[in-house]
Amino acid sequence: MTRVRDAAHALAELSLEALPGAHLGGEDELLDRLGVSRPTLRQAAKIVEADRLLQVRRGTRGGFFAARPDAADVIRAPARYLRLNGATIADVHSVTRLIAEQVAALAAACTDPAPLAELAAFRDRIEAADSVPAMIRSETELARLLARMSGNPAAELFIEIGYTFGREEHHLHFYQSDEDRAQARSLQRKLCDAVLAGDAEVARLMIRRRADLITGWLARDLAVGT
Repeated sequence: MTRVRDAAHALAELSLEALPGAHLGGEDELLDRLGVSRPTLRQAAKIVEADRLLQVRRGTRGGFFAARPDAADVIRAPARYLRLNGATIADVHSVTRLIAEQVAALAAACTDPAPLAELAAFRDRIEAADSVPAMIRSETELARLLARMSGNPAAELFIEIGYTFGREEHHLHFYQSDEDRAQARSLQRKLCDAVLAGDAEVARLMIRRRADLITGWLARDLAVGT
């Protein structure tokens, strides 16, 4: 198994050194280059393919080609890992609320006119989100925009993992009432205003209030389900 693991590592390195889609060689060429047997190379290729770093094509124009995982591949894996290890939406929320606070503060420091204009346009259409699906889309859009404005790729990733996990929790009953949606929209407006004004502390406060609102909804859903 060590030979397979070493061959997989070598294949992954070859892929990362090349541009996505670049031809890395045919099977016979890579057998010579890596100095492994055909079964070892094929097992290693399966491992690297599973990591979305390799594409193996058969036929006359086939061979081994460099590949890259897309955002969906990257995000689904940790969300699945969390679920398989017993994480609940409450567990995920307790962590992402802390990240969201920092994201909001960093977004308030953003000076790039393009995302600031995007946020202002988002604020102008907040009232249009008056159904459960529209509210979910609105919350997701705002979270992604603020994460992008934060300039922190790690924050973007963790926020996206949290929302991906949450979208699979079909038992949740968020934004069901007019009052719930009105509260959420009010906090969205105040958060947007704070970020647009460059007020990091108020932005953090609005995130805390939004997080407390969600915590209350989680408790309510739990009570209904018991």
